[in-house]
Amino acid sequence: MTSRPPPTDLHLALKSCRSSFVGAGVFSFFINMLMLVGPLYMLQVYDRVLMSGSVPTLLALTWLIVGLMAVMGILEWVRSMVLIRVGARMDGLLSLRLFNATLDYAATRPNANTQPIRDLDAVRQFMTGNGLFVFFDAPWMPVYLLVLYLFHPLLGLLATVGGLILIVLALVNERATKKLLTEASAESMKENQYIGSNLRNLEVIDALGMRDRILRRWLGFHEKVMGLQAKASDRAAAVTATSKTFRLLLQSLMLGLGAWLAIDQIITPGVMIAASILMGRALAPVDQMIGVWKQFVGARGSYERLNDLLTKIPAKPRTMTLPAPKGTLSAEAAVVAPPGAKLPSLRGVSFHISAGECIGVIGPSAAGKSSLARALLGVWPAAAGKMRLDGADITQWNRDELGPHIGYLPQDVELFEGTVAENIARFGELDAAKIVAAAQMAGVHEMILKLPQGYETPLGEGGASLSGGQRQRVGLARALYAEPKVVVLDEPNSNLDDVGEAALAQAVAAMRAKGTTLVLITHRPSILAQVDRIMVLREGLIDMFAPRDEVLAKFVRPAAPTQPALAKPTAS
Repeated sequence: MTSRPPPTDLHLALKSCRSSFVGAGVFSFFINMLMLVGPLYMLQVYDRVLMSGSVPTLLALTWLIVGLMAVMGILEWVRSMVLIRVGARMDGLLSLRLFNATLDYAATRPNANTQPIRDLDAVRQFMTGNGLFVFFDAPWMPVYLLVLYLFHPLLGLLATVGGLILIVLALVNERATKKLLTEASAESMKENQYIGSNLRNLEVIDALGMRDRILRRWLGFHEKVMGLQAKASDRAAAVTATSKTFRLLLQSLMLGLGAWLAIDQIITPGVMIAASILMGRALAPVDQMIGVWKQFVGARGSYERLNDLLTKIPAKPRTMTLPAPKGTLSAEAAVVAPPGAKLPSLRGVSFHISAGECIGVIGPSAAGKSSLARALLGVWPAAAGKMRLDGADITQWNRDELGPHIGYLPQDVELFEGTVAENIARFGELDAAKIVAAAQMAGVHEMILKLPQGYETPLGEGGASLSGGQRQRVGLARALYAEPKVVVLDEPNSNLDDVGEAALAQAVAAMRAKGTTLVLITHRPSILAQVDRIMVLREGLIDMFAPRDEVLAKFVRPAAPTQPALAKPTAS
């Protein structure tokens, strides 16, 4: 006997809202009971008031129905408020968990996007909209049918047969549109990913005159989505029109059947009118279900994707707080592969870096240098083997506790929307002394003061208001903020001019003086003068890891002073 899988966070969030759903169901009971007031009012008006001509009876009945309808309206409003708060509660329970899961998923998968956040919005909007009310009201159909059977069995039988036909039409609508809407949703996600990728590379697209070709390629995605949606809508429209026409026909048939029974004096004219109204109310949820089916299918797809994501990316439990790291790094047969890649970029590397040691990493393109940087910091988990900090597996650290002790400058520097000071302080508490100290160590303090508002200068998304060299120097200040124990710099001088290179060299010297463990990845040997040892990577393997002078003697050939170059390795 297979064991049931543990509930996901989505299931737990829904379970925590169970009492609210029960409350909405209780309100739905009274609302649907009050729905009987209208037909009963018509019954009394036709059979009592018109027959007796009593105005006081009419006024009493009218005041009664006004009061009861007011109560029903209040109950409808309260039920809506309950479900709106259920949606807000679900968002509060899941938003942070989903945000972390989205980031964790993006760290291990290529082309990740914000679709999970949009899926949560879709589920919440469905839960707080009119679509969910259909599912609360549909279970009360048998109550209305029972009243019709009490009026006369033929009236109940006509409504029952009509209801069954409408339910069959609803199932036909589901079968006809489910596959198309699912495919359209998947293609729409691809289209959004394509648009996002193009927006990030807009300057290249415009500079190389690629806009028309990119547009034609996007139109291919867009037309496929529109075609699938149009086909699904055409099928749904046919079923919806058939359902609506049949329901109107049913009401006419109910009046005709009622009139025939009234002529034979089996029922009264009041029962005839009340039965027509009551049948319309009984069959309304089915008709509404067909109308909101597209919305329901979309919400169901979002729910399934959310559940799948939260199953694949379980919540990371908090681990025991470890002492502040001293900076010793090591690898034990570590195998690292980029997200989505089948072949590893690091193949079983092992090494040891002592605390306070300054290491250079060189090698040709695609040798695994950036993969090493990400693996050292735990950004990319090792597929096999271990990456350790102070003897502990890097994955055993709580990221929020480890982060302040880590400095990282990636090859492609990304700054965030906010001020220069907020970016340097990593969007934590703005400690002016630490911010200025980091900027001074990175040699960027004077440059920041020349900005329009100094440290308070707002940066657009990605730091678009700064040049590439300025972004790199501000990113270096962010990496050095609060004097971290371990600093990893990936091509830190790729966009720097001579002034920036000199500032970088001073920053490296300052880190060495403070005993910071520094891993410096570069193609330029000019910055390697201050490192203790150099690691040479080639095709994902460590080709050499030795003292600086020994490695430079083997790999760096004499060149013009302004353009040093890496030599091909000599035969060993």
